[in-house]
Amino acid sequence: QVHLVESGGGLVQAGGSLTLSCAASGRTFSGYAMGWFRQAPGKERDFVAAITWSGGTLYADSVKGRFTISRDYAASTVNLQMHRLAPEDTAVYYCAVAATDSDYVPYADFGSWGQGTQVTVSS
Repeated sequence: QVHLVESGGGLVQAGGSLTLSCAASGRTFSGYAMGWFRQAPGKERDFVAAITWSGGTLYADSVKGRFTISRDYAASTVNLQMHRLAPEDTAVYYCAVAATDSDYVPYADFGSWGQGTQVTVSS
């Protein structure tokens, strides 16, 4: 059973930076894509960034140029570096995995959600 644990959230002022981490366990993640999603209060969960098994990356337009996703294949972890944070980035951030080695990973293929980590950006 896949187990995902996010960490690194917190309170930061607008313009600041945070790095989120997600540790995946419960199986080997060879051939898996990993990603980050977020859910703001009263809104649906939205895609933020993903990294495929081959290392390809994809970002939501709202975070492109500010966020960077990376993964450690040996440690089965995925990180999300977030810079120039804005109040609209405030949300619970979730890690997820997708059991595919394709370079095209539909959002719906992501599952096995972690418990989330809160990011709050003050203005």
